[in-house]
Amino acid sequence: MRGDSMAFEVFKKGASPRSKTPIVTIQRRGIISMNNAAHQLLGSPSSVELLFDSERQFVALRASDEPHAYPVRQQKGGQTLSVSATAFAQHFDIDLSVTRRYKPFKEGDVLCVDLQGESMVFGKTSS
Repeated sequence: MRGDSMAFEVFKKGASPRSKTPIVTIQRRGIISMNNAAHQLLGSPSSVELLFDSERQFVALRASDEPHAYPVRQQKGGQTLSVSATAFAQHFDIDLSVTRRYKPFKEGDVLCVDLQGESMVFGKTSS
């Protein structure tokens, strides 16, 4: 052991800091996930409608209790919520070749993601 001046801190699973910045991720599997900040920006709904603006290439979520709304599911650990949107993405030909993380914004009562805007890419596919 090399001296007692070093003080290591143990990282405990699930101890990552919660982001206060809203984040929405569209995963390769067609899952739309959001952090708590994005969910709260939407009003913390239990279900949402999925919307698409083909002209602007925006995906949007709107709180809804309509029968066609999708349930918002809380993931293990409680920091991420998700909506199964595979059929939605296929219907509107949304690129799912990579997972992309976006900073959403509110427009009226909907939480929007600009698919042509700035994003962080994860998991590039090989050709």
